[in-house]
Amino acid sequence: MSTASGNPRRSLLALPLIAACALAVPAAHAQQAAAPWPTKPLRIIVGFTAGSATDSVARVLAEHLRVKLGQPVTVENRPGANGVLGVTEVARAPADGYTLLATNSSSMTVNPQVYKKITYLPERDFAPVTMVVSAPFIITVNPVGDRTASVNTIADLVALARAKPGQLTYGSGGPGNLAHLGFELINNRAGIKTTHVPYKSGVSAQIGLLGKEIDVLLDTPVTTPNIKAGKLKALAVTTARRWPDLPDVPTMIESGYAGFDVPFWLGVLVPAQTPPAIVQTLYNAIRSVRDDPNAVRQLQMQGTIELIDPPTFASRIKAETAAWGEVIRRENVQLD
Repeated sequence: MSTASGNPRRSLLALPLIAACALAVPAAHAQQAAAPWPTKPLRIIVGFTAGSATDSVARVLAEHLRVKLGQPVTVENRPGANGVLGVTEVARAPADGYTLLATNSSSMTVNPQVYKKITYLPERDFAPVTMVVSAPFIITVNPVGDRTASVNTIADLVALARAKPGQLTYGSGGPGNLAHLGFELINNRAGIKTTHVPYKSGVSAQIGLLGKEIDVLLDTPVTTPNIKAGKLKALAVTTARRWPDLPDVPTMIESGYAGFDVPFWLGVLVPAQTPPAIVQTLYNAIRSVRDDPNAVRQLQMQGTIELIDPPTFASRIKAETAAWGEVIRRENVQLD
């Protein structure tokens, strides 16, 4: 006669099998979680044009990561709106570590405070991986410029601007970026009035200065060959220390502006919610770039190598956001 519970002996024999299956479930999850990463190609999104400082750093890192991680790494340029287009694309990407953002400090610390319609917030949408380099802006003029041929120092530039209020023009890679805000700081500190001419990129602004379309520019170390070749003249650097590649060029502090220290950085971030283990793997891989003499040489052309860990990088972004916020509010910089 059968019972509702079936064969007791068969049920007892099944217990070890059920227990084994129950133990296998968490073991399978653990094995999945410990699966090697990466298992497919990575891409680095750059919100600026090819040839820019950010693009140059991204391409050095792409080759280094290809070797360290054993997967192809491509660089994709998404220029526009001071990096906003590229940053927005990465903010929407899966948080799996396969899409990285190489960007400059203005896209993280300035853009969210000046663009009214921006859709990303750094603290909400990104996990910092590491800063790669920091660098000064180099204040440059054209030595054969119509108005700047006799300008050799910051004092000369300020005197000329005071003699011609509003007539001197300075360029930048777009409204609201650090080159724009940095020159507004100079206007404020020196008590002068100049006219901003925004370009689509920093490279375009540099070409504008070479072509005498503008009078002065806060350029990046990318322009150093132009200075050494005599095509442009460097008046000062915006960091507290002189730039090693241009040891004869004074700082703004040495030029009479106490406390003037305006660097910019280039770094790497990934979408928020990317697993911490993957963020750490990326940081460790990028940090090892110091062991590659060729990569170091290329990165030092863009700035001083500063490979800081993710928490320190996050703290720096937060501090600089607050500092630039004061400038933005004072200068009333707001963009659509």
